[in-house]
Amino acid sequence: MTSNDTPRAPQQHPHPHPHVGMWVTADGFIRQELLPDGRYDEARGNRRSAYTGSYTVTGDHIDYVDDTGFTATGDVRDGVLFHEHLVLYREGDEPARR
Repeated sequence: MTSNDTPRAPQQHPHPHPHVGMWVTADGFIRQELLPDGRYDEARGNRRSAYTGSYTVTGDHIDYVDDTGFTATGDVRDGVLFHEHLVLYREGDEPARR
């Protein structure tokens, strides 16, 4: 077996940016996980992996490319992710539900 035949784990950036992790809407309906390998996975309600794709971060700005080719943007301001029309909070930091 050559080294080219050895299965490899996905590459992870040795120093992930500070926005990696789970982001959720205040009602918990939308959950978007920014993975350290530059991929994201977004669940909506009971629909797991409703949207998946890649993203790049420049400072506090995020550019998304869905696996279908759809593009979107987001910005993190004061610890809140504004992703197009969505407002997401770090999991555990979301406002109390009413």
